[in-house]
Parts: sequence; C-alpha cells; structure tokens
Amino acid sequence: MASIIISIIFHTLLYSELHPAKAKPWIRVGYLNLSKVSTISGINYDLFTHLICPSADINSTTYQLSLSLPSDDNQIAKFVDTVEKENPSITILLSIGQGMDTNYSIYSSMVRNSSHRKSFIDSSIRIARLYGFQGLDFAWTAPNTSTDMFNVGLLFDEWRIAATKLEAKNSSRQQSQLILTARFLYSPPANSYLLNSIQRNLNWVHAVTASYYEPVSTNFTAPPAALYGSSSGGFARSTDQVLKAWIERGLSADKLVMGLPFYGYAWTLVKPEDNGIGAAATGPALHGNGLVTYKEIKNYIKNYCPNVQVMYNTIYVMNYFSTRTIWFGFDDVEAVRAKIAYAKEKRLLGYYVWR
Repeated sequence: MASIIISIIFHTLLYSELHPAKAKPWIRVGYLNLSKVSTISGINYDLFTHLICPSADINSTTYQLSLSLPSDDNQIAKFVDTVEKENPSITILLSIGQGMDTNYSIYSSMVRNSSHRKSFIDSSIRIARLYGFQGLDFAWTAPNTSTDMFNVGLLFDEWRIAATKLEAKNSSRQQSQLILTARFLYSPPANSYLLNSIQRNLNWVHAVTASYYEPVSTNFTAPPAALYGSSSGGFARSTDQVLKAWIERGLSADKLVMGLPFYGYAWTLVKPEDNGIGAAATGPALHGNGLVTYKEIKNYIKNYCPNVQVMYNTIYVMNYFSTRTIWFGFDDVEAVRAKIAYAKEKRLLGYYVWR
C-alpha cells in the first residue's frame, strides 16, 4: 500500500477516529502489496495495529504452504525486518490464497483429505514462525459447496489444535499465540459447522464489504461499496446487509473486521448530463474492468477536473462525481468517517484497508 494513499485519507481524517474506548481492543489492519515493500518505510505505523502480507499459496502436489514466487523469499524477509525495525508493536500476518483468484480445485482437494490438511497446517505454522509472522490469514474467500464448507470447518479445528500444541511445546521461547484469521466473500457460509468452527477457532474474520456493483456487470452507475442499501432506490446490496447476515447467523460482532476499499469504479455514461446514481452507462471507463485506486481518482481530479464537485450521498454513504462521460463511484473522507463510526456503533472488532 503506497504511503501516498495512506497520507491522503488517514492523515486528514482517521487518526482521531482510531482510538475508541480502551475497554476493547480496536483492530486496524492494512493489507499490503508485497511489490510495494520498497515503500513500506514511508507508512505511518501508528495508524495500524496489524499488517498483512499476501504472498503465500498451496503447492498443488504436496499441499504444503509455499511462497507465490521464488523471489518472495527475500522480499518477505525484508518486509518483516522493515516492519519490526519501524514499529515492533505491529502484528504481522501472512495471507494464504488469492481471494477470488484462488485455484478452487487445489484448495478443495486440500481440505477434503486429512493428510493434505495436516501437510498444509504443519507447513503453514512452520513458515509463519520461520519468517517471524505472528499470524496466518486464510483467504480462500468462497468455498461454495456444503462439503467444502464442512471441510474448511474441520481445517480450522485442526489448525487451532496444532497451533495450540505448538505454543505449549515452545512456551519457553516466549512466542505470542499464533493468530488465525480468514477472509470471506460477502455473506456468511450456509454451513453451520463451518460457522461454529469460525467462532471457536479464528481470532476474527475479514468480511469482504466492497464491489457490490461493478461496471463490467451493470449498465448503470451504482454505489460500489454502499454502507446501506435501498430497495426502493434499486441498490439493496450493502455492507450493513453483509455484516448483519454474519451476526444473525451466529458470529459474534467482535469477531468481524469490516473492509474499507481504497478504490472505486469508473463507468462510461450514455449521456454526460444524466450523471446521478443509477444513470445509464455503457460499461467500464479508464481500465478494462473500471477499477480505479483512490490515488488514481485523486490524481484524475487534480489533473483533469480540479474544480469538479465531489458529491456525498447519505443514503448509500458514498462519494461520486463525473466529468464529461466518465463517472466515478468511491469512498472519500465523508464515507470513510461514517463507516468507522458504524463499526464502532455495531461493536465490530475493527476494520481492514484494502487497495
């Protein structure tokens, strides 16, 4: 995560928001891009309690944890060393999987076989300790069959048991207990065993709360990461809907970490003068899928439309603006502030920043 992005929003807004009542820890997580490790020294570490490095996957033959690229070995060592020098109080986690790009068949094969699960578990704990990670984040975001969901529940049970046994064995080394988390796409799993296993075994869940509407799949502009939905307005999907579903299914609110997307989407308008939320569009603008980072949006305003009025919609809790035929939907200062207030009100564990 480039330091410029953090400075744009966080330095103007969040620092005063990041210290709720001391009675409850407040998790502030940053997902980092390993390719940006050279810029990591510019991050204001006071803004985060946890950083997550996404660079591990599963070997399709051995089912052991492996680094995504051979060059990642040095990058990871450099990453951990830099963070520990800059702020030793930061907790560092290693993320496993590629979210929606995860190879489904490999992960499905791993969780369905007890020996494969053991290979994964043992190797993941070994690598975490080898590189100095204090936790592991399981990012197979969408196991979609009842069998896979049940097996992921078994994996979490066995993972926690193995981690606990290791801590007991190595208690003399004064290592902190290994944190286990997972990232799930939108609504909670329908499988009750998996949901109960998450409650028992994971420290928390990173709930994906963004990209509800994208220009590649809609022919109209839309709130891509609305906090609240509006059925009458035509956009029911929302972060509130996702988080309520998790809680109603039985997960404690203090096991949920809400996502804050530091990106938005750009649509191509049919008519420049028809530029509100829900305006007719022909598809993405600027990029193939229309995704634009917060940094890109701010640079676009600076370079092409410095006098544009960025609108804030209180119904969906989002920002938007248009210039000629390009329409941007994203979260700016007002939306981020409202989402953090929401997370506190709902007694969530915290938030994670995703770019």
